[in-house]
Amino acid sequence: MNAPETLRVMLVDDEAPARARLRDLLADIATQVPTEIVAEAANGMEALDLAEHAAADVALLDIRMPRMDGTQLALHLSRLVQPPAIIFTTAYDHYAVKAFELSAVDYLVKPVRAERLAAALRKASLTASRAPSAAALQLLAPEGRQHLRSSEHGRVLLIPVDDVLFFKADMKYVAARTRNGEFLLDDSLAQLEAEFGARFLRVHRNCLVAKQAIAGCERGADAEGEPSWNVLLTGVDEPIVVSRRQWPHVKELIRG
Repeated sequence: MNAPETLRVMLVDDEAPARARLRDLLADIATQVPTEIVAEAANGMEALDLAEHAAADVALLDIRMPRMDGTQLALHLSRLVQPPAIIFTTAYDHYAVKAFELSAVDYLVKPVRAERLAAALRKASLTASRAPSAAALQLLAPEGRQHLRSSEHGRVLLIPVDDVLFFKADMKYVAARTRNGEFLLDDSLAQLEAEFGARFLRVHRNCLVAKQAIAGCERGADAEGEPSWNVLLTGVDEPIVVSRRQWPHVKELIRG
């Protein structure tokens, strides 16, 4: 009989005693489910910074954490090239637990028990697709991500979605513009529109603008010199060209 494969595990919890308990439990069940702890973090942002290099098979995530909670972290981890299986640890009541059951994302109720942890890890090791389903993530975090990930000089930067004034595609890159500058993203404009369509409006085939940043519009000219409309954004000096196809949607929003 082949020995079970060693699972690479990431522990994420803002409480050091909770992480220590998980370490002890993993040691206790090592003969049943061999594991290697490849990373530990005290919050979601710290975990995201470690995740790519850690290459974990499984991430044990606390739900309530400062800066970035477990559900938001799960959204980001699901976008990795090789996403880990997600196991939430939670003290939520039975209504929230029922939601996790329906989402098909595994969970452990604190205080975590050894036999329950072993069962969850076995399930994770047998799961064909480690990433939580889109439906599960939609259930857990219906508002989508609160931050966007940008890599700069080897560092991972997290850009609050609330700070973004517009997204603009240029060739194969998409940039998020905030009052603090521009940040290159890995997401496509279509992906951003699908996730944040309630908050951003497409004004051109290569641009989405934050609805709350729209201050008005003015007459202008497009790249060919043809008359067109521009949209004006609070905090942005340059006007943004609106395509003829998208102008009715912009006009409707402004007239509101």
